[in-house]
Amino acid sequence: MAAIITLSLLAILVLYLGLYKAQKFLLPVSLIGLATAIGFLVRDWQLQAEPAYSGMILFDHFAIAFAILCIAVTAVLLLLIKGYFDDLSHHLAEYYSLLLFSLTGAILVTAYHNFALLFMGIEIMSVALYILVGIRKKDFASNEAALKYFIMGAFSTGFLLFGITLIYGASGSFDLAAIRDYVALGQLPMMFYGGVLLLIVGLLFKVGAAPFHFWTADVYEGAPILITAYMSTVVKIASFAALLRLFSYCFIPVSEFWTPLFLVISGLTLVIGNLSALVQVSFKRMLAYSSISHAGYLLFALVGSQDVAANSLFMYVTAYAVATVVAFGVLIIVKRTTGSDHFEAFNGLSKKNPLMSLLLTVAMLSLAGIPLTAGFIGKFMMFSSLMSGTHIALLVVAIINAAIGICYYLRVVIAMYFKPVENEQVFQVGINYYLVFIILGVVTLLLGIFPNSLLQLI
Repeated sequence: MAAIITLSLLAILVLYLGLYKAQKFLLPVSLIGLATAIGFLVRDWQLQAEPAYSGMILFDHFAIAFAILCIAVTAVLLLLIKGYFDDLSHHLAEYYSLLLFSLTGAILVTAYHNFALLFMGIEIMSVALYILVGIRKKDFASNEAALKYFIMGAFSTGFLLFGITLIYGASGSFDLAAIRDYVALGQLPMMFYGGVLLLIVGLLFKVGAAPFHFWTADVYEGAPILITAYMSTVVKIASFAALLRLFSYCFIPVSEFWTPLFLVISGLTLVIGNLSALVQVSFKRMLAYSSISHAGYLLFALVGSQDVAANSLFMYVTAYAVATVVAFGVLIIVKRTTGSDHFEAFNGLSKKNPLMSLLLTVAMLSLAGIPLTAGFIGKFMMFSSLMSGTHIALLVVAIINAAIGICYYLRVVIAMYFKPVENEQVFQVGINYYLVFIILGVVTLLLGIFPNSLLQLI
C-alpha cells in the first residue's frame, strides 16, 4: 500500500512543480518517486501477504511482480517524454501527473481483492488516459480518438458493473475470497453465470480482444505515440493481471463454462489481429493491430495449464512491453524527422543510423517470437501451456498466425536494410533515447538466453 500512496503523492507533487515553473525537476523527481515505489514493493515481497483494508487489496508475489513491471515500463516511457510534448504546451507537469495517476490505477488493478477496488482502479487508470489521448487539442485525429476511447470505455464499464452486480446478487459479496468459497459450493444460479459473461465482455473491451477490439486501432493511431505506447503496455499488463487473478482464483470450479468462450475469443483475436496487421501501410497502425493479436496469445494463460499461467503471462507481457517500447520509441524519431509513420519512412534507415536500426530489428524479432529473444520464450511458454491443456486446434491456429506475424514484423526490417534511401534527413536521436533502446535491447536478448532469472519471481 505504501507504493500506491507514494505514487499518488508523487502525482500531486509533480503538479506543484509545474505550478512553480520547476520544469527541469519534473523528470528526476518522477524517476526518484517511481524508484521509491519499487523499493516499497520489494520490501513487501519479504512480508506475509494478507488482504489489507478490510480485504480490499492484496499485495502477494503475483501483484508485486506485475506492479513492478508496470512502474518500470512507465519509468522508461518518462525517459522518452523529454522534448516530446514541448510543441504542445509549456505546462508539462500535467502530462507527467496524468501518467502517474493512470499508473496508480494500474497498480490497484493488479492488486485488487475486492470488486469495488477493481472498478476504482480501472476508472482511475482510464480517466487520465481519456485526457491524454486527446491532449493534442488542435489535432482532429487525437480528438476523435479521445471521443471513441471515452465512449467505448464508458460502454465497457457498464458491462463490468452490471456483471459485478449480478455476481454480488448471487454471492452476497464483493470479496474475491468469499466469491471463491461461494463458487466452490456449486449449484450456482443463472444470475451468476450472466455476471461472469458480462465481466468477460467488460474486461475484454479493456484489453482490446476480438470481437471487442474495434476501437483499438483508431484510438491507438489517433493518440500521441508516447500515450499509445503506454496504453499498449502498462494498461494491457494490468488488465491481463486482473483477468488472470479473477478467473484463476475465483472461477476455476466453473472453468467448463468460460474456457470454451476464451478459446473461441483467443482464436478470433489472433486471426483478426494478424490479418489486419498484414495489410497495413502505417507502422503505427500495424503495431495497433499487432497489440490485438498479442492479446490473443495472452489469453492462452487463461485456457492453458493453470500451474504455469502466472509465469507464462509475466514472461510474455515483459517481452512484449520491452519490444513495444523500443518500436514506438523509434517511431517517434522517424515521424519527427520525416513527418510520416508509413513503412516507407523507414527506408534506408540502417545507412543513416545503424545502431537504432539494429535495436529496432531486435525488437521486431522479439515481437515475432524468433529464438534467442524474450519474445520467443514468452511464446514458447504460452504454447506449452496450451499443449498441457490439450487445446490442439487453437495451437494450430496460433502457429499459423505466428507465421503471419513474422511477415509483417519483417516488413520494417526489409525497409531499413534493403530499400533505397528516399530522403536525406538527419535523424536526431537524444541520449535518452539511445539509453532506453540499448538497455531494452540488452534485456530482450538476456531474457531470451537466460529466462530463468525472471521466471523465479512469481
